[in-house]
Amino acid sequence: MERRPTEERIIPEKEKEIEITEEQIQEMVDEAIRKQMGGKKLDEMDLDELDEWEDEEDEKVFAEIRAKRIAEMKAAASLNKFGTVLEITAPEYVQEVNKAGDGVNVVLHLYKQGIPLCALLNQHLATLARKFPATKFIKSISTTCIPNFPDKNLPTFFIYKDGDMKTQMVGAMTFGGMNCTVDELEWMLHKAGAVASKMERDPREKRHIPDAMDSAIRQATYYNDSDSD
Repeated sequence: MERRPTEERIIPEKEKEIEITEEQIQEMVDEAIRKQMGGKKLDEMDLDELDEWEDEEDEKVFAEIRAKRIAEMKAAASLNKFGTVLEITAPEYVQEVNKAGDGVNVVLHLYKQGIPLCALLNQHLATLARKFPATKFIKSISTTCIPNFPDKNLPTFFIYKDGDMKTQMVGAMTFGGMNCTVDELEWMLHKAGAVASKMERDPREKRHIPDAMDSAIRQATYYNDSDSD
């Protein structure tokens, strides 16, 4: 039986990547300049023509930068449209909270007059509303907004985005009581995704260090007293 020769697999050669030299790049630039200047090369232009070309190029660059900056400012202005704390009642809840708009973060504080921590947090919210005008800050008397809302749950924060509730912060202990600073509240809202803070660390860590030292000192004193007895 005749043996057929083994068919060899022919692998096509890989096309070489086209390399562009610096000379070719410079030629492309020179060609673009020649088109702008009616076919002249740079070394063929006199000083007046060079100055005119540079002025035109500068104007184009500045025009592009200006247009880009205007677009950025308009985009920022469309987001930074709040800046104050809005007071609402129950009938306004859906419109102001659930229909705040696409991509809008909403911070709602349920409070009651006569509760010191609620008053403190309202002060902090006024500060943060000015600092983060892209976030919508709202406050409402708890029972006005939600009938029979328990006082033991105050203060309460509801964090919304795109009309949906994302986070709840309930009760005085959540905020650290009357020791809560505006920076600490900013950090909490930042971690909840409600504000675009530049803070990188929890400011409450500064308080925990001396607290731990005081505890260690008290513990050492206790053992020293026990040994002396």
